[in-house]
Amino acid sequence: MKLLVLIRHAKSSWDDPQVDDHDRPLNERGLRNAPEMGKRIRDCGVSLDALISSTAMRARTTAEIIAGSIDWPIKRISFDSNLYHASATELQNYVGSLSNDFSGVALFGHNPGMTSLTANLWGLPIDNIPTCGMVRLEFLENSWDEVSSAIPVRAQIDFPKNLSGEPISII
Repeated sequence: MKLLVLIRHAKSSWDDPQVDDHDRPLNERGLRNAPEMGKRIRDCGVSLDALISSTAMRARTTAEIIAGSIDWPIKRISFDSNLYHASATELQNYVGSLSNDFSGVALFGHNPGMTSLTANLWGLPIDNIPTCGMVRLEFLENSWDEVSSAIPVRAQIDFPKNLSGEPISII
C-alpha cells in the first residue's frame, strides 16, 4: 500500500513585482496557514517516509513549516527543481519514479499541475487545490510505478478554509 500527499504551497506574496516568480516568499496568510495544515497532518496520524518539495521559495517555506509541525527534520526534506511548475504528466512520471522504499510521500508543489493530476489522472472531483491545500491519496499498489496510473482506494482533501479542520472524503 502507498500513501501520497499532494500539498500546494501556501499563499505567496506579490508585494514586490520585481521578485522573480521562483523567489516569491509566503505572505502573512501563508505563514499562518502552513503551521495549521501541518498540525492537521500530524493530528490525522499520517506516516511519511519522504517530504519532497519544489525548489521555489514559497514551496520550500511551506515544506519547512509543515515539517516543523510534524517533527520532521528540515534537513531531511528533499528539494527538486523538477517539481517547480510541473505539469500533470510530469508529476505522474515523477510519482512513478519514486523509490519503492517509501510507503508514504508528501510532495510540495504548484497548480495547475497538482489539480490537473488529481482531476484528470485520478478522476477526482477537484477543480482546484487551494493554496496550502492537501490531497491525501491511498493506493493498494505496492510500487510507485503502478500508483502513477492506478486509481486510489481512498482520497481526502483539506485546506485552510475548511473550518471543520477534518479532511473531506472524496472517495
